[in-house]
Amino acid sequence: MPVQTTTPKSTGTPRRHSARPSQQQDRAWQRMLSGRRLDLLDPSPIDVEIVDIAHGLARVSRWNGQTKGIYPLSVAQHSVVVERLVSRNAPKLDRRWRLAALLHDAPEYVIGDMITPFKYALGGIYRDIEERLSAAVHIRFSLPATLPEPVSRAIKRADRMAAWLEATQLAGFSEAEAAKILRRPRATPTNMRLRPVPPDQAADMFLKRFRLLGGDS
Repeated sequence: MPVQTTTPKSTGTPRRHSARPSQQQDRAWQRMLSGRRLDLLDPSPIDVEIVDIAHGLARVSRWNGQTKGIYPLSVAQHSVVVERLVSRNAPKLDRRWRLAALLHDAPEYVIGDMITPFKYALGGIYRDIEERLSAAVHIRFSLPATLPEPVSRAIKRADRMAAWLEATQLAGFSEAEAAKILRRPRATPTNMRLRPVPPDQAADMFLKRFRLLGGDS
């Protein structure tokens, strides 16, 4: 992914970011199709647009593209599945927390999806960048920068359910193999079938759920 970098004149003030890959890189921004320029190291909510998120997530593959079917399973479609599972698990959950579930992987529209063990191998730098982007997305759509712990737990549970379904239906894992590396949450549905769709359709699904959940309000 091409990223433009600029280095402003020194102001004599300490650097603000612990996530910088080098001492010389003071700013790294990505031009979005909406025309926004999103600073990946210091993201501003003003530069976050839902059309950019939907477009990007629809073109980022889960499981590094190692899934069955004509189309890879996109992060946009995964996000819709997770929101559906959150709503199924907690039907009385406030609508804005369901919106948070839909946006749970939003940072990946600019930093991509990585398998969890690789994220841990990268350590604090990746997590710091991911958290900054997530906070900017949340603030842009009137959510708290940090979600309440019960909401985070509900989303993580649904995310693990989705991962189990994806692993056993699309990523080639037998249930026995999946059980060795994934925790299957109780009440994971057995009748939910996943079928990856083309990127444009995935983006449309994502945007429809976003609007239904009041993201435009």
